[in-house]
Amino acid sequence: MDHQGHAHGHTHAVGSDARRGYLVAALILMLAFMAGEVVVAFIADSLALLSDAGHMLTDAGAIAVALWAMTLSARPVSERWTYGLKRAEIVAAAGNGITMLVVSGIVLVEAIRRMVSTHPDVAGVPVLVVALAGCVVNVAAAWLIARASRASLNIEGAYQHILTDLYGFIGTVIAAIVILTTGWSKADSVASLIVVALMVRAAWGLLRDSGKILLEGAPGGVDLAQVRAHLLGVDHVRDVHDLHAWTITSGMLALSAHVVVDDECFLDGHTPRLLDELQECLGGHFDVEHSTFQFEQASHTEHEHGAHG
Repeated sequence: MDHQGHAHGHTHAVGSDARRGYLVAALILMLAFMAGEVVVAFIADSLALLSDAGHMLTDAGAIAVALWAMTLSARPVSERWTYGLKRAEIVAAAGNGITMLVVSGIVLVEAIRRMVSTHPDVAGVPVLVVALAGCVVNVAAAWLIARASRASLNIEGAYQHILTDLYGFIGTVIAAIVILTTGWSKADSVASLIVVALMVRAAWGLLRDSGKILLEGAPGGVDLAQVRAHLLGVDHVRDVHDLHAWTITSGMLALSAHVVVDDECFLDGHTPRLLDELQECLGGHFDVEHSTFQFEQASHTEHEHGAHG
């Protein structure tokens, strides 16, 4: 006998329209600054500025993809897409991580080439001015993204893009100061390598988290041993097996299990109340929004094949 229930939806402090507005504002800010930064990067012959601009382009792409994913996620469920398109944001987050790796690889190759070869001097003053302005722009963009609710892995991905870019600009400021005070132009390439390291670190975090969701690993913070113990603590429950938990999208957990109950539960009509108790247990202790239980008599386990967990 299958029983499925859903907990009440979670409330969010920031509405969908407000989140979209913050993201659009951050996108416009990033694109406007990036255009000016590219021009100065070529004038000053600065790889650090050019790598920051390339990273900023991925920032803008991450925000644009976040907006696109929000639109898809808002679509209603259908017979074909039984959960709607809520996982679009997870796919987008994985895409953000991949783009960061690609850009970091391109910058790494050019930075190494400049480190081992003789390269014209880098103009320190314009690099310093643009890098300082970039710090301000990224702080503003990070604030806007944070206001858009980082509970979404997709929005968190855009936030990590921008935060990494901020650290990159700080490194570029330091490189510009070194160039102005010592004349060592290769500090510009060193700053680029720092940006590469930061991008790889952020990309790994996004790919790890999104990959775990796409591969339907158990959600972080959900201990299946504890879940099983809580379910077994409910009266009339004799055993729990085929226990699975996964994440549909950010903040939306799901769980399914086969629950062996006393035989009399099927005779006295107790199973509906038992279903309520099990779902209340999950919602109260583990914040599971979607749960599906298959109630079984003890004798049924002898006919179970390929049980898991």
